[in-house]
Amino acid sequence: MTGAVAAVIAEAHRREWARVLAATVRVARDLDLAEECVQEAYAAALRTWPDAGIPDNPAGWLATTAKRRAIDAIRHASALRSRLPLLVEPEDTAGDSGTQEAADMATADPDVIPDERLRLIFTCCHPALAQEAQVALTLRLVCGVPTQDIARAFLVSEPTVAARITRAKRKISGARIPYRVPRPAELPERLRGALAVIHLLFTTGHTAPSGASLVRTDLVDRAMHLARMLCELMPGDCDVRGLYALLVVTDARRASRVDADGRLVRLREQDRSRWNRAALAEAHDIIVDCLREGPPGRYVLQAAIASLYAEAPAYDQTDWPQIVELYDVLLDVWPSPVVALNRAVPLAMVAGPRTALAEVEKLELDGRLSGYQYLHAIKADLLSRLGRTDEAADAYRQAFTLAANDAERVFLGDQIADHSPR
Repeated sequence: MTGAVAAVIAEAHRREWARVLAATVRVARDLDLAEECVQEAYAAALRTWPDAGIPDNPAGWLATTAKRRAIDAIRHASALRSRLPLLVEPEDTAGDSGTQEAADMATADPDVIPDERLRLIFTCCHPALAQEAQVALTLRLVCGVPTQDIARAFLVSEPTVAARITRAKRKISGARIPYRVPRPAELPERLRGALAVIHLLFTTGHTAPSGASLVRTDLVDRAMHLARMLCELMPGDCDVRGLYALLVVTDARRASRVDADGRLVRLREQDRSRWNRAALAEAHDIIVDCLREGPPGRYVLQAAIASLYAEAPAYDQTDWPQIVELYDVLLDVWPSPVVALNRAVPLAMVAGPRTALAEVEKLELDGRLSGYQYLHAIKADLLSRLGRTDEAADAYRQAFTLAANDAERVFLGDQIADHSPR
């Protein structure tokens, strides 16, 4: 029984942490208190479920336990006794409280943002916080992404991300930013942060920064669900639809990205017959509609690039010049060194590997991508194509040192062996 309990709790932690935390924050109105209460709920489950049995609804049991602990904690804090009337659930307080906050919760929660996790994402993406802090805080708390994986996504150190999260919590507390569902008029100013959170959540699942598997399907599916709900919430927003299209077209290749042994398969070698053609068609239609509506944003452009890769009947038949042109536009809209690095891949097919390598070496000298494994992997591939085998092996070794995902490390190890003297 103990083993079964541990397995259920581990699964609940992986899949339901965000939902339980979101429900608890609505009661606690304090992130640190909510986190503590949720952790205590999981600990209580470990103590009680082996004897009492696993409940029919583990997530519901955890949420109820965490919320009760939050209420108890507030009741014992004399400075917060005056807030007791606000602690019950919104549907119970609508008729009892005359405060604006209670009215917002009662009327806005189910209609404005219909998903508990999406509500908390918008709540945490408060414009008083820097966007980096919004995204780091939300990925860690709402999405349960480890701090080290967030650091890899931001290309910064783990202590830097931890400091951002701590500062964000302090600012929320010091500025008394309320934990409530944003009003409809407040959603647009929080949208940029929410989109960044969902995109990074998907990216973290699509290629897991660490662990045994290339893909974390739970994070991918969660991001897809949130993006789909956001489309339903804001159907007229091109950035929202562009993000959804980007996720759909990228995920359409999921079945072909690893072989039967879990080994990474490069795009050029993937079996395109296994790609989800219905998903690709859906994404294509969204992208075309968005491009017709006006100047595209970063997500629409990224989706258009991914769609061009997917539309080609074979890798060498990809419309490389068009992809380079789209990258040029994307760099104007979103001048990121990662975008410049990704542009080097199609540039090599248009202008040759020597030209692309010069661009990669400029980025290497810039230093911002020095800890980014894909810079060294792309450089290694270009060196290999130029016949500079020893240098390619060295670059693959640098990428291997920086990689923490087992599937990527196996792939890079194979490349090192292929390019090393026999």
